[in-house]
Amino acid sequence: MKILVTGGAGFIGSNYARTQLSDARGDAVTVLDKLTYCGNRDNLAPVADSPRLTFVEGDICDADLVDELIPGHDAIVHFAAETHVDRSVRTAAGFVRTNVLGTQVLLDAALRHGVGRFVHVSTDEVYGSIEHGTWREEQPLAPRSPYSAAKAGSDLLALAYHATHGLDVVVTRCANNYGPYQFPEKIIPLFTTNLLDGLPVPLYGDGTQVREWLHVDDHCAAVDLVLRRGRPGEVYHVGGTAELTNRELAGRLLAATGRGWDLVRTVADRKGHDRRYALDDTKIRERLGYAPRVDFATGLADTVAWYRDHRAWWEPLKKAAALP
Repeated sequence: MKILVTGGAGFIGSNYARTQLSDARGDAVTVLDKLTYCGNRDNLAPVADSPRLTFVEGDICDADLVDELIPGHDAIVHFAAETHVDRSVRTAAGFVRTNVLGTQVLLDAALRHGVGRFVHVSTDEVYGSIEHGTWREEQPLAPRSPYSAAKAGSDLLALAYHATHGLDVVVTRCANNYGPYQFPEKIIPLFTTNLLDGLPVPLYGDGTQVREWLHVDDHCAAVDLVLRRGRPGEVYHVGGTAELTNRELAGRLLAATGRGWDLVRTVADRKGHDRRYALDDTKIRERLGYAPRVDFATGLADTVAWYRDHRAWWEPLKKAAALP
């Protein structure tokens, strides 16, 4: 199989590309990435010499480039997106352009060139916030941030191309990811790298926002199951292995880095901050045989250790982005 991985130099996309290129099945991977602030060629360094990897620097909104690139690919796994909620609150235009228009460009090209499968990777945030219980795949979308609204729009577009044109589309929606190579503006790498250096960390509001946590390896394994065995036109949830408040998460990171609560700074809460996300992933477990392999305690310890051992990767990124 020849797979086009959009956003394949980002956190989750690069993990997926590395996994595919390390697999004995011999699939070829083309990575298309714009190399924005969170896209990094170094994320692909472990597989950079693979003869099965082709890297293309470019924008999914560039219709001519996409049209030239897609022929010959059997599948598209679409990770490319603007994802940081805080940035979307400050300015939404780039999120709408990339997440909605970019997805439409890819869908049009996939339809035109007869791509066999289009996996659209999305997020639990498209549902808004849930106080109790869990969301199932048929839950109506109710996004509450510009980021999640743009992702919801792209989800609906992808599913509409299946309904209207018969394009073989499947959608995944996942919990919060963590693991190696995550850009250090997200909470786990930001807290970890700051705490390793004895720097303060920002905790939004009262810290009681609840999130599920999913190791990136498990997420990518689920995406690959959906690619190979998912039913066209279906949505599949990929839930987390731990549900924690942000304050509880901060406590675990303090313990993992040997720091104290004196480094935690309470800051004003994000506008429209969702209180809780929670996915019911019974469908992918029962129908596709998915089961996560990384328990949160082990995954978090390994992630902290990775950042401790890879300063040469994250220090330049934090400096370039002027992160605290």
